[in-house]
Amino acid sequence: MRILLDYRPALRERTGVGEYAHELAAALARLLEPPDELTLFSSSWKDRLDPSRTPSARLVDARVPVRVLNAAWHRLSWPPVERFAGAIDVAHSMHPLLMPSRRAARIVTVHDLDFLDHPERTRAEIRRDYAALAPAHAVRADAVIAVSRFTAREVERRLGVPRERIVIASPGAPAWTPRREPAPRGPILFVGTLEPRKNVGTLFAAYEELLKKMPAAPDLWLAGRATESVGHWLQQAIATPPLAGRVKHLGYIAGDRRYDLYAGASMLVLPSYLEGFGMPALEAMTVGVPVIVSNRGALPEVTEGAAQIVEAEDAVGFADAMRRYLDDTGGAASTAIRQGLARARNYSWEASARTLITVYIDVLRRRPEREGGSGGAKPPGRS
Repeated sequence: MRILLDYRPALRERTGVGEYAHELAAALARLLEPPDELTLFSSSWKDRLDPSRTPSARLVDARVPVRVLNAAWHRLSWPPVERFAGAIDVAHSMHPLLMPSRRAARIVTVHDLDFLDHPERTRAEIRRDYAALAPAHAVRADAVIAVSRFTAREVERRLGVPRERIVIASPGAPAWTPRREPAPRGPILFVGTLEPRKNVGTLFAAYEELLKKMPAAPDLWLAGRATESVGHWLQQAIATPPLAGRVKHLGYIAGDRRYDLYAGASMLVLPSYLEGFGMPALEAMTVGVPVIVSNRGALPEVTEGAAQIVEAEDAVGFADAMRRYLDDTGGAASTAIRQGLARARNYSWEASARTLITVYIDVLRRRPEREGGSGGAKPPGRS
């Protein structure tokens, strides 16, 4: 099989989608053997693919601005990706819109469907194209990859994709060693892009409630880039008492620095309105950090039995949950650490990469049937 993976989300700061693209590419590169071939596709005017990231993969580095290519792909379905990469058998997009192709089977990945309900939270081509085009693209795709059971159900319900064409390939736990000792007085941590759907306002309200009852509580640290829509509000909020001097915005933290960030934290709090998966929760559990999450999206699924779950807008509930860990009431923190470590072992990049390989083989076998042909074409490189 000749597999092309859209690596563009991983070119710059790797947030959730970028980390997913990079780690799956790395796992596929480790698992595939000749004559199977993995190609990583990039399109950018100024950002270049780094060959050292996945040395066994073929790289196609097109010097075309992302916005220009996306406009042509999304609105004109042109040019076919083979124009850049040559002949391929599978074209796998890391977002809900298809890559145009002459002959390859086409697969999309859906991380969440927040863009359908809240276009105001999005920007650029996501606002322009995703809500309008994703339903038709998902139905036309040979397979749809979802990152969680929650997202799979949403794809079936909202986009009308038959369940048999939806496959779950979740993010994997990072290859991190659990920290040796808890950090009960370490900072309270939030990790993620600071945007409206992350519900940081409720987190701030909860932290204010916590400070009323526990003035000596640890500081609150925010790790993640702030989007334009919240940047000004964020700076004002953390400069105003009682948050002033108690809340620290760290900005984006690269992957090689995230372990130390988690290892020093007393807990992770994710009050998001929607998460298609919630990778920071998995990262925290892997290190041995107690987790508090909202009851929205995939967060209860990912943390299943290993986190305190609070209604997303219940600031007092989040404050009480944070205090419970800090006091270790009834062994709450130590129990969450133990259960989180066990839960994290359920997620593996290699397992998800093997799932994708099975999907690639299956769509190539089924493709003549979807196109109205007869007989099952044998996928190259696999029996």
